[in-house]
Amino acid sequence: MADETSNFRTFECSHEADTDRLGVWIAESIDLGCVIELNGQLGAGKTRLVRAICGSLGIDTTQVNSPTFVLLQLYTDGRIPVAHFDTYRLGDTDEFLAIGADEYIGDNEWLCLIEWAERVSECLPDDRLRIDINATGEESRRFVISSGGSSSAAILRRIRERSTQMF
Repeated sequence: MADETSNFRTFECSHEADTDRLGVWIAESIDLGCVIELNGQLGAGKTRLVRAICGSLGIDTTQVNSPTFVLLQLYTDGRIPVAHFDTYRLGDTDEFLAIGADEYIGDNEWLCLIEWAERVSECLPDDRLRIDINATGEESRRFVISSGGSSSAAILRRIRERSTQMF
């Protein structure tokens, strides 16, 4: 783990278990109303990270999968309710808003996890976590987490503090 500044941190995960651990740190660090933007190529590990976050929140991970064809899945059986979006198939931001995204993003009771979020970034609050994921091997991944405001910066600090326990 390296590349630490005030608004971003890079996590090098060698195995899927490391990705799962990162998901736990994120889940332990978030606040209600948090919006997390997930970007990366097909197969980069966006849904894997979402599953790890949800599992750490007490959500049954068998129900957590890529919502590519459904566009939005809601998980309410955990410590924090989660709205999980996949914007891959959306044509524009109007379609994102048409599925009711602003009802969850503007509500401080939900954690919003948005895959392919770069497609709808203009609809998202500035103060959000952005996670860019790159596959660096069969199981290895590079996660760059950045913050866009004071609330997300506080979350990123808590993730960093948890990560120092392992790296």
